[in-house]
Amino acid sequence: MLGIDDAIAAVSNLADSAVKRIWPDATEIEKAKIAQLTQEMQNQFNLVLGQLEINKVEAGSASWLTSGWRPYVGWVCGTALAYSTIVEPILRFISVVMFGYAGSFPIINTDLTEQILIGMLGFGVARSLDKYLGTARK
Repeated sequence: MLGIDDAIAAVSNLADSAVKRIWPDATEIEKAKIAQLTQEMQNQFNLVLGQLEINKVEAGSASWLTSGWRPYVGWVCGTALAYSTIVEPILRFISVVMFGYAGSFPIINTDLTEQILIGMLGFGVARSLDKYLGTARK
């Protein structure tokens, strides 16, 4: 049989849950946000680790088509960057100053190659960080 103590406890629990729904505890909300952010960061970290493992397998491949595409893209993008920032301005300067050329020069769009190069350099930094952290933990 239910006593008065059980009825008071039930009403108290009902009132407590109603108050928590209306005015939630700020620390609990922050804890939930931190837990969600931590889980999202862990998911991103796992994706990066997975990509690093794929990169290791590709780099260790005996096939030139598998292991050589990344250096090839790096050399192409590096050459395009060197041309657009060093070679072309020097040639432009020489042709105007020494030969008096007054015409227009062709504009080469290197936006795509620069984006690829920045992405590759970003992955290079991530790999260097991974190597550093891997050796620092040992």
